Amino acid sequence: MAHYLITGAAGFIGARTSEMLIAGGHTVVGIDNMNDAYDPRMKEYRLRKLESLTGFTFVRADISARSTIQRAVFRAQPFDGVVNLAARAGVRFSVEDPWVFLDSNVTGTLNMLEVARQSNNCKFILASTSSIYGANPAYPTPETASSSEVLQPYAASKKGAEVLAHSYYHLYGIDTTILRFFTVYGPAGRPDLALFRFVQWILEGRPVLINGDGAQSRGFTYIDDIARGIIAALKPVGYEIINLGGHEVITINGLVTLIEDITGKKAIVQHGPPNPADMFTNWADVSKAQALLGWQPEYDMRRGTEKLVEWYLQERSWAKDVLTA
Repeated sequence: MAHYLITGAAGFIGARTSEMLIAGGHTVVGIDNMNDAYDPRMKEYRLRKLESLTGFTFVRADISARSTIQRAVFRAQPFDGVVNLAARAGVRFSVEDPWVFLDSNVTGTLNMLEVARQSNNCKFILASTSSIYGANPAYPTPETASSSEVLQPYAASKKGAEVLAHSYYHLYGIDTTILRFFTVYGPAGRPDLALFRFVQWILEGRPVLINGDGAQSRGFTYIDDIARGIIAALKPVGYEIINLGGHEVITINGLVTLIEDITGKKAIVQHGPPNPADMFTNWADVSKAQALLGWQPEYDMRRGTEKLVEWYLQERSWAKDVLTA
């Protein structure tokens, strides 16, 4: 049995990873500031589920505050690993308020690296993003592609976090894995991302708002596949950057068609101007994850989307009112 710190524990990825670690017999200290970056009802729902589990301890705090790492809970028992999933996410909002992204994603990462150092230089995992590859990488994109031509402050803040993590690996020998996620979706997912929004809008008969002509595409990755990849990455590797992404790439128009087919409901599509902060596509080369972690995605788009729709229908009484703007 191991003892882990999960930041962003009430977030989409953090909650599912915590659940799977606890199911595996481990204990988890989860930290989250429960901010309102998106509708707080989603985090509150996930947190209620976590707090019902034996082996979970919750700390409400902001990882970007230096005082946070002085809390007794972080010193009571050394961690076997720090999994830093807390972040301000959202490529578009980062253009409007880049400061909060730097606070959370860079300063917050620095503070959590300090926690790892104080826990006997334990394993450190950092959540990064496919957005770091910019506009014109090779497809499918390997980890060796340039990450220096980012398109918005969100990706820039993640690049800064990656560089900080490498410095702690160099100085203190902290075994570090950077995981670059490719568009994660699934039950209880972020309501500001396309899949949750489209499912809600289509099932509730609301207009489906698409930036641009809908020809842009994404390699979506199901939440359980991501959580399995995070847990696999807890093994010692030195310092590595690893993509975690689904094998399928689907256009936004194709995504709408898929949800229409699963739900039996016709979408009311409205197109708007494209957003300059958005990448046109992403598509992961996951051969490194397969070689180093023995990982590959298990869910295809249809199966994963069916799981999301099933969850939504079960939770519809309140999920229909979740804000998606």
